[in-house]
Amino acid sequence: MLQEFGTYVHTVMERAADEAQEDGSATIEAEHLLLAIAAEQENTTHRHLSSVGLDHRAIRDALDQEFTQSLSAAGVSVNARDLPQPSRSPKRPSRIGASGKLVFERGMATAGNKKDLRPAHLLLGVLELHVGTVPRALALAGVDRSDLAARVRQALPGGE
Repeated sequence: MLQEFGTYVHTVMERAADEAQEDGSATIEAEHLLLAIAAEQENTTHRHLSSVGLDHRAIRDALDQEFTQSLSAAGVSVNARDLPQPSRSPKRPSRIGASGKLVFERGMATAGNKKDLRPAHLLLGVLELHVGTVPRALALAGVDRSDLAARVRQALPGGE
């Protein structure tokens, strides 16, 4: 199973790097990982994200809404849809940023043993973030992260 997890992580990282490049980001962050997880449509993660109305488009919309609200909190009133698209980075990022590292640290920590790692552990890593862009975007999308995390844990072998 560890080899399958490694293949999944590689695929998600490749997709997350594409997402980061499209956003003009120099690093792969939690939001890029979440978008990649949603796009990958692995059975367990896809089923749980779908159960709360999240797919790639819904996550992107929630991230756009979070961006608009964050600007508003800073006193800047704009509609994210009226802004120009971010400049696509000419170079595909290969480094993982601070929030991306936290996703992996927290996701791996939810597995009792390295050989027990599953794709859902990576989703749990995202759901275990308590501050930052992703938790704010998920809250704006009306997602109860605690409930979703509990359901994902239940779906894992052993019902963690």
